[in-house]
Amino acid sequence: MADIIRIIITIFIPPLGVFLIVGLGLQFWINLLLTLLGYVPGLVHGIWVMIRANREDDGF
Repeated sequence: MADIIRIIITIFIPPLGVFLIVGLGLQFWINLLLTLLGYVPGLVHGIWVMIRANREDDGF
């Protein structure tokens, strides 16, 4: 259930979704910049961060 909430938050507010996944680090600032430059680049980066975090949790 938490993953579904993160997906929804990432779709509507990409920087907040990235913050919930990785915290206040480099990926957050990159996503914030990309979102300010255009919503779609921030969205794509947010989804990429989420997929990468899930793969690391699964051990891939």
